[in-house]
Amino acid sequence: MSDDDPPITVYRLQGCPFCERVVRKLNDLGLPYESRFVEAWHSRRDVVKRVSGKRSVPAIVDERTGITMSESGNIVEYLDATYGDRRERAAGPA
Repeated sequence: MSDDDPPITVYRLQGCPFCERVVRKLNDLGLPYESRFVEAWHSRRDVVKRVSGKRSVPAIVDERTGITMSESGNIVEYLDATYGDRRERAAGPA
């Protein structure tokens, strides 16, 4: 991975509300990410299964921490716990 590559990859479907929830959280936290859109047919999501062990989306791979996970609620909690104070640190003391 080069310095220019986003450290978080999001596997998602176009128009998926659960995927959009994760993308909104990434944007809210100001985290760089790469979207990889996957097949709509669940049985054809082999790339997601190779990465996360499941075919469900959304799924993320965080290269910074080595974490791979799926399920939007779990992902949002992870992002908040891991990067939630990122904006506060960037802004500095009030």
